Amino acid sequence: MSNVIGKGVSRVDGKAKVTGAAKYAGEFNVPELTYGYVLSSAIAKGKIVSIDTSRAMALPGVLKVFTHENRPSTAKLDFSYNDQDAPPGSPFRPLYDAEIKFSAQPVALVVAETFELARFAATLVDITYEEADHETDLLLNLDKARKPKSGIASLLKPPPPKPKGDFKKAYNAAPNQVAATYVHAVEHHNPMEMFASTVVFEKDGKLTIYDKTQGVTNSKMYVTQVFGLSGDNVRIMSPYMGGGFGSGLRPQYQLFMATMAALDLKRSVRVTLTRQQMFTFGHRPNTIQHVAMAATDEGKINALFHDAIGETSQMEDYVETVVNWGGMLYPVKNVTLGHKLVPLDVNSPLDMRAPGGVTGIAALECAVDELAYKAGIDPLQFRLINYAERNELEDKPYSSKELRECFRQGAERFGWSERPLEPRSMKDGHNLIGWGMATGIWDANQMFASAEATLTVNGKLRIVCATADLGTGTYTIMTQIAAQTMGMPMEDVLFRLGDSDMPFSLISGGSWTAATVGSAVKKVCEELGKKLFKLAKKMPDSPFAKVKFDDVVFADSSMRLATDASVSVSLQTIVDQNGGRAVTESVTSLPNMLKQSKFARAAHSAVFVEVKVDEDLGTVSVTRAVTAVAAGRILNPKTARSQIIGGMVWGISKALEEETVLDHNIGRFMNHSLAEYHVAVNADIHDLDVIFVEEHDDIINPLGVKGVGEIGIVGMPAAVANAIFHATGKRINELPITLDKIIQ
Repeated sequence: MSNVIGKGVSRVDGKAKVTGAAKYAGEFNVPELTYGYVLSSAIAKGKIVSIDTSRAMALPGVLKVFTHENRPSTAKLDFSYNDQDAPPGSPFRPLYDAEIKFSAQPVALVVAETFELARFAATLVDITYEEADHETDLLLNLDKARKPKSGIASLLKPPPPKPKGDFKKAYNAAPNQVAATYVHAVEHHNPMEMFASTVVFEKDGKLTIYDKTQGVTNSKMYVTQVFGLSGDNVRIMSPYMGGGFGSGLRPQYQLFMATMAALDLKRSVRVTLTRQQMFTFGHRPNTIQHVAMAATDEGKINALFHDAIGETSQMEDYVETVVNWGGMLYPVKNVTLGHKLVPLDVNSPLDMRAPGGVTGIAALECAVDELAYKAGIDPLQFRLINYAERNELEDKPYSSKELRECFRQGAERFGWSERPLEPRSMKDGHNLIGWGMATGIWDANQMFASAEATLTVNGKLRIVCATADLGTGTYTIMTQIAAQTMGMPMEDVLFRLGDSDMPFSLISGGSWTAATVGSAVKKVCEELGKKLFKLAKKMPDSPFAKVKFDDVVFADSSMRLATDASVSVSLQTIVDQNGGRAVTESVTSLPNMLKQSKFARAAHSAVFVEVKVDEDLGTVSVTRAVTAVAAGRILNPKTARSQIIGGMVWGISKALEEETVLDHNIGRFMNHSLAEYHVAVNADIHDLDVIFVEEHDDIINPLGVKGVGEIGIVGMPAAVANAIFHATGKRINELPITLDKIIQ
């Protein structure tokens, strides 16, 4: 039997990536390919008075300059511009009219025979603007905060529930109280691969589009709706993706531009955004949170207030689940939660790794740490005192929860028992040493997906599904699931994805891909096995003629009796009996909502961090960190560990460095490059350790898995901030924690 699930198998796509065989959206070359270059607006709000393209068009090789004045006709209704991740409101429409809604908005597309020519010609386009007053400062517009509009997004991002108990009464009567304001800066995704779309205009007028996306079906829906095309005439492909982190959950404007130009010119067109233009669409929103908590002298939390105000665009109401986490983690009887939005003259924010979760938990877990100190209790012991056996927010038991074991194993590995409670009590030369911790939680969801499995005439297994691999290891874990289910070696299994012609799958995000697509792959292999069993029963002198399907197993590329391995027939022999034809099966896998809805479903983590803070300079180094994770069945410890390590690195980066700076005078993000948008580099990262705590869950999905894409980041920023407090005695509630905030 092929027992590969749970093994640390290396990536099946690794060789293709390191040798350059893997092609990305901007690398597919076709004959007579043309190139588009996007022009960005110079103002944050106002309108275009005039666009003079004559100098650009005078250059030989420039094919056309598309603007709002000459663009082809597109859909008129907002509905047509919606996508699978669209928040309520009116989605941005590139080149729709003369109005400027945000700084660096795309205002024109120059298409030429070469990229260099298109880029140069763009400098010759003269645009005159009429500027209007803009508002981009969240702090100055808090009086405009309002409740978000409701929409489909609220199904996955539920609004705060109604108040429970009497927060004010409990808070005022409690002997231990904390109240603080937490500020979270704007961040941008910055994956390594820039957004690109290569639109191939086929001879029959059909479009084959290589797009950077976290969902080929999402991009196809967008293109067909916006341009009024038949689904039969559009194929979206995205076999590889150089990082997404949520930035590819929605179609970005280069897809619109390239498709528009290809249809108009009847030529193949590629549009690639620059690194600077990667700062012109979605971002993690600037958020201000107010948290107040109270506890008894014994350390029981009896009051929780958590309110958040985030920014959104004037076009859409982008929402995140920011404030709900406290009610999920702690059994508090008196809870008041709130979340409001302030519309500003910026582009719509966009889901970014652990959207809302890493924002809200950063504030919540810092407040919990502070409250533990108010009560004079060790922060780990304080969390154990307030351990929730069920999700009090939803009033449901957890399908599984091994957070207590995360605390135990993580603390033991880290050496937490040696930690003195008093801040500024550990030192190494001129460096203050601090140990901090935090709890993490992230929803464990399963969506629906379809898959197709084929046993080929040469006895190989082929699985296809229109999902995405952002670099997370989807190719590998799906191959493992298929190989084990069919009892075949991994080298005889090929899993393919990223093609809208394949069986349907939703966007890949929210840590649901392993559960969603994995369940579909498992199911389709099981159904293929049943079809092969029926064929085997029809074979002359079949040893399976009088047995039931439950009596057989698949192992060593064969079907055999579970009670007698000597009664066996190879899968190759079975497919040979099919008249020289491959055997194919297709399924759609749906979550068992009747079963799942009775339980709260989440992955949990415990994070322990050590920092060294230079007492003179205020510089911070995260010298070591341990994250213990309970995420159900771990399909591949090697790829899963990579996911957690990546989340930990980003959590350190978020806590100490990442911030997109807005100049409110001009309404523009100023540090729009990797030179000035600081992220963690190798010199910032030291000893990181990951523990996967054993957790069994037969409710969550057929595989018992919980995604690990987000759980690695959610607790890290708070743990770093709490460690800085332990080192310095100073609470800093504004992220990122830069040295100026430490020494001021």
